[in-house]
Amino acid sequence: MNNLEQIVMELVVNGGNARSMAMKAITAAQSKNYELAAENIQQCNLALNRAHEFQTGILQEEAGESGQTPISLIMVHGQDHLMNAITIRDLAIQMIEMYKVIYKEKEEQL
Repeated sequence: MNNLEQIVMELVVNGGNARSMAMKAITAAQSKNYELAAENIQQCNLALNRAHEFQTGILQEEAGESGQTPISLIMVHGQDHLMNAITIRDLAIQMIEMYKVIYKEKEEQL
């Protein structure tokens, strides 16, 4: 496996892990387990940070002496995983806050 394939694999794996942790955070918030939701978002952020490190490596290589990084379907796939995970994380954070408000309002109505 060459360096580019390893980087793409890291983008896919870490992006997928981040997405899964964000979805788990939403599920935890739905069950009013906000502590677990926060832990899941923290794990999501760690996976996104790892993916970003590999993405930064690609960008630095392309900006350096080695020239352009070849664009391939697998590279696009890796980038897609990362961007999708970031979007899901951002939405998860908003949804967790929404659950807090919804459940608080329901409790106040009782």
